[in-house]
Amino acid sequence: MLKTFDLVLIGVMTATAAVTYTIKHRAELKVEEVHRLEAEIKLEKDTIDLLKADWALQSQPNRLERLVKAYNEELKLQPTESTALVHAKELPMLKSEVPVPDVTEAKASAKSATEASAKSATVASAKGAPDTKGAQASAKAQPIPVPAPRGEAEDADQIETGSVEE
Repeated sequence: MLKTFDLVLIGVMTATAAVTYTIKHRAELKVEEVHRLEAEIKLEKDTIDLLKADWALQSQPNRLERLVKAYNEELKLQPTESTALVHAKELPMLKSEVPVPDVTEAKASAKSATEASAKSATVASAKGAPDTKGAQASAKAQPIPVPAPRGEAEDADQIETGSVEE
């Protein structure tokens, strides 16, 4: 007859066989996923190469020159003057980069704007003509960001450009 030790060994062998099979199955699934991802990557690289070749064809100088000549009447294109080019430093600040006003300054300016509008309303009511637009415009006015001037030390001949290639 079978002893309990033999039954335990049979159970352990069955369990290890089941664990080994599940690990093998998971590994095969991962290998299939890796092959699928490699195929997707190859397809994307081929697409990128195709788009780069298309871009090279579309941006050939003699092709662009023919298009300019063909559509010159409609487009009325003119050469870009060197004074029309600016550096990124010379552009005004983005809305997100504008500094946030100090809370105490905002309260003081709001208080002075309220007093100014009250005075102008009193003066306007005395004159008979309501004029509160000027007070509101001065209360809402904020300084406009001014681009920094070009420095003498910078290379004015260098123009920063982006590149399509990596």
